[in-house]
Amino acid sequence: MLMVVCSSLRRPGHVGAASTMRNLNWILGGGYRPPIQALARHYVQAPEARPVADERFSASQQDRKDIATQTERSSKPKDLLPPPSTSPTPTPTPPLPPPMSDRNADPALDVGPGVAVPYNIDWIFPRLRNPTRFWYMASQFVISAVGIFSKIVLMFLNKTRVYNKERLIQMIDKRPQGVPLVTVSNHYSCFDDPGLWGILPLSLVCNTYKIRWSMAAHDICFTNKRHALFFMFGKCIPVVRGIGVYQEAINLCIEKAALGHWIHVFPEGKVNMEKEELRLKWGVGRIIYESPKVPIILPMWHEGMDDLLPNVEPYVIQRHKNVTVNVGQPLDLNDFVLDLKKRQVPEPTARKLITDKIQEAFRGLRAETEKLHRDRD
Repeated sequence: MLMVVCSSLRRPGHVGAASTMRNLNWILGGGYRPPIQALARHYVQAPEARPVADERFSASQQDRKDIATQTERSSKPKDLLPPPSTSPTPTPTPPLPPPMSDRNADPALDVGPGVAVPYNIDWIFPRLRNPTRFWYMASQFVISAVGIFSKIVLMFLNKTRVYNKERLIQMIDKRPQGVPLVTVSNHYSCFDDPGLWGILPLSLVCNTYKIRWSMAAHDICFTNKRHALFFMFGKCIPVVRGIGVYQEAINLCIEKAALGHWIHVFPEGKVNMEKEELRLKWGVGRIIYESPKVPIILPMWHEGMDDLLPNVEPYVIQRHKNVTVNVGQPLDLNDFVLDLKKRQVPEPTARKLITDKIQEAFRGLRAETEKLHRDRD
């Protein structure tokens, strides 16, 4: 979808060119120094833990907790193992594989039932971990082109109203140095990212050093090398949906948080076309829990993005649609997370409790935003 958006832009340099050229000149002039990889690896991976029951699911659904709760990392439960062999020489049981958080996850191998990886994405992660000067140059171009297009579509071709925008700008540009930012929002349209960031000033939306890192579906955005390069330079991290929270995409998000970067997450895990209240995925809980510094969590809610870009064919961007974006209050979970660690709460339980906090914030923000959006009609 980002490829379609970017290809529609005729003259990407006609707005915000000064900001873009300053960044490019800074790179070419030798001002850039690649981040030391070790800085991103100071976090301690979560210990191995057995899954815990989730009261949000019935007993029959608990049998599928390897997918539904995203915490199963071992083999079959003890009560489902076959009876011991009666032969004199029992067949030795192969050792259990290590947890995904303790190894380099290979999405081509560690996939759940029915999960296909149409294109090998292994080569992307090293480039995202250690970006070169060329990477930043290419990223600056892609970020600027897509950012300008998003701003034109959102703020000039449609009627967008933003509430508490300064709160978002403050968190992006003026939060304490080294403190990561995790923004979370609902996901109603394929244009949500990058479209939402059209509300930002050009100095942020066209700045590859300040714009967000975001996870993107591997089977949609990373299906061939051209698409993979485009989205990689757009600071998108390929996530394999269906293999749980212990995968390379989440590991990389934690490493970016360790460097104090901004990470955006759609915790619903998919485009929610029916606008249901979905159980949020626990990947965001793991990012927050395992980050060396507890991030600032900023919830957002938007309405009308699925009118701007409908979820039905021919998938054409519309004009003169009402879009409402509401930035919520930052969630200060620092004491909460530190208390969980101090009490040595099992990691799956801690991850669930953190995600539940975000779900509670979503409920209130959704009701408020829906009312603001209806009052515009």
